[in-house]
Amino acid sequence: MAFLLIDADDTLWENNIYFEDAFDDFVDFLDHSTLNPLQIRDVLNEIELANARVHGYGARNFGRNLQQAFHHLAEREIGTEDLAHVMSLAERILEQPLELIEGVEATLEWLASRHDLTLFTKGNPEEQKLKVDRSGLSRYFAHTAIVKEKDAAAYRRIVQERSLAPEETWMIGNSPKSDINPAMEAGLGAVLVPHPRTWVLERQELRRPEGARFLQVESFPGLREHF
Repeated sequence: MAFLLIDADDTLWENNIYFEDAFDDFVDFLDHSTLNPLQIRDVLNEIELANARVHGYGARNFGRNLQQAFHHLAEREIGTEDLAHVMSLAERILEQPLELIEGVEATLEWLASRHDLTLFTKGNPEEQKLKVDRSGLSRYFAHTAIVKEKDAAAYRRIVQERSLAPEETWMIGNSPKSDINPAMEAGLGAVLVPHPRTWVLERQELRRPEGARFLQVESFPGLREHF
């Protein structure tokens, strides 16, 4: 039996696509005369990178980041109704249907019959708990942990709290920055399940310490071949 820590957003269900849709609507509403969407995205990335360290993640924090970007980039006088509309673009994310990624539930059922599963995710606790409840997947997990940031220290804490054996523990997820690199740094194995629309701030060059255990599968059902 292995101990499997499994990411949630963009590993078990779609998430970033809704943030990208909200960003596209923001670009249309901003209607900047010279900046293209990539340039606007660069500004927002800087804001999100700075604010995540303090406020964390989630749709409502994303809304506040959009408002800050609007303050910085708007070429017209800003009214309260403008800021309310910008926030509404992010709040709509919370209303989107939760779409499980193909093959996830059947694979979780298969893994849960053989291994100890922990849902290990980061973000706003209220928003993440709501998504877990809506997903109907909690019955496959022995434990759920929601943390502010998934760094090497967070992996060491969850291993200690759950009395897991690091050499028998794997982290499974789509994010090199949050799922793969810090897990290997903490001495765990890591399995990358790529998602074509992983958030740009979660992309990172893979860092594989000497002797690190690393796997990559094409899709979530591919985990059956290894576990």
